Amino acid sequence: MSRARQSDVLIRNEAFYNAFSTRDLEAMETLWAGEMHVSCIHPGAPPLFGRDAVMESWARILSGPVQTSLQCLEPKVHFLSQDLALVVCYERLGAETLAATNIFALEASDWVLVHHQAGPLASEIAAHADVPSPRLLQ
Repeated sequence: MSRARQSDVLIRNEAFYNAFSTRDLEAMETLWAGEMHVSCIHPGAPPLFGRDAVMESWARILSGPVQTSLQCLEPKVHFLSQDLALVVCYERLGAETLAATNIFALEASDWVLVHHQAGPLASEIAAHADVPSPRLLQ
């Protein structure tokens, strides 16, 4: 796939983490698919299915009392088809490192999220994870 398509997906991926960090629910809502089925698995939580359930979860998280910064590190884009892209990355949530998967699909000519899943790494892996700083694909 072209670097431009990779860049488009990475820009949307970055927008997802910016919406989280700035606690911008409106921005978060625009990032998720409106027509396609969506799902989300937050760390330690059961899977959520459907836009209503997913957006309700983000509303709770973003309006919660604790503001935690979330940083995306080492995002890697893999195209599964012309209109489906997978981003695998690390997330730095405070002092914790998570592994995350974000799946984007083309909807109305725009890359939108259809799935997000994040979970903690085993402590011995996290301690040795080489994720010193955010770096986009070259």
